[in-house]
Amino acid sequence: MKTIGIILAGGNSKKLGALSEKRAVAAMPVAGSYRAIDFALSNMSNSGIQKVGVITQYNSKSLHEHLSSSKWWDFGRKQGGLYTFTPTLTNENEFWYQGTADAIYQNIDFLKKSHEPYVIIAAGDGISKINYNDVLDFHISKGADITLIVKDLEPGWDDLSRFGIIETDDESRITGFEEKPENPKTNTVSTGIYVMRRRHLISELERCAEEGKYDLVKDIILPSMEDKRLFAFRLSGYWRSISTLEAYDKANKDFLKKEVRDYFFKNYPTIYTRVEDLPPAKYNTGCDVKNSIVASGCIINGTVEDSVLFRDVYIGNNCTIKNSIILNDVYIGDNSVIENCIVESRDTLRPGTTYRGEGEIKVVVEKNVRYIL
Repeated sequence: MKTIGIILAGGNSKKLGALSEKRAVAAMPVAGSYRAIDFALSNMSNSGIQKVGVITQYNSKSLHEHLSSSKWWDFGRKQGGLYTFTPTLTNENEFWYQGTADAIYQNIDFLKKSHEPYVIIAAGDGISKINYNDVLDFHISKGADITLIVKDLEPGWDDLSRFGIIETDDESRITGFEEKPENPKTNTVSTGIYVMRRRHLISELERCAEEGKYDLVKDIILPSMEDKRLFAFRLSGYWRSISTLEAYDKANKDFLKKEVRDYFFKNYPTIYTRVEDLPPAKYNTGCDVKNSIVASGCIINGTVEDSVLFRDVYIGNNCTIKNSIILNDVYIGDNSVIENCIVESRDTLRPGTTYRGEGEIKVVVEKNVRYIL
């Protein structure tokens, strides 16, 4: 493909609360066995993009561990491949990334040493399935300078005020773009995915560096509306950004719907992730599991309903887990009740523990010593 990819995966969302205190948003677990960045990487791999750079910064340890082998997304190759970039202190630069544009600028050699004419920049927190060949064909046919992938959201799907709001004409040319307005004029939002020529991006990044500007949207995309051709490619399939607690909860529970699971994991092309060598889930006598995702390595003794259980979760006897998300390597002792909660990974809940989210999502963080139970 005539394109290289850049995934912005260094952000921190305080709206995720305790869940983002030890991991980047792009490393958030999704759908039992995946992480958010798997969707961005799989989309690029499935579209034939052979060279992808992942820019990390905040709490990147678990993200780097996940990306330690590029073979899972078919980037293990002699030409191209998967590159990870972190902030590097040099004689010329003593700062961490100061914004999205600055993050790419500090790794501008990745762009300059490439030969592909186009660049696709994607956010690491978007859950979607996209064929970038269709997007690039649209970009070229419109003679666009920059193409934004947008999504028309249904009422109540998400909080529109946390997105860039797009207005277009009948030819899909962008006529208006407001970044996170309090009163959105339309329900068309930017997904944070952009297509443009590589040389154009390089020149814009160098201009921003000279002017002391750091943000991709505010300092490159928005000013381009004055003299460049910006177009919107409308995404028809599933898309959700998981940068808030409510959105993260909804995204995981969307996968309890058969049509969503089939769309991502049964319909070609599929989504890939790093594979762990774990045994299949074990359902012991007397357990009761309904409408739930249970990942490998889990042991279930109690009742689980309308929930997502990630890898290596243990559910004790007479436990009740309802409408909840249990992250990796959680031990829940006997006679416990968990409803409307998200339980942080590697937690140990003592027997008889009860947590219920009343009216809002409750994040459970407990660090009891497991071996003394």
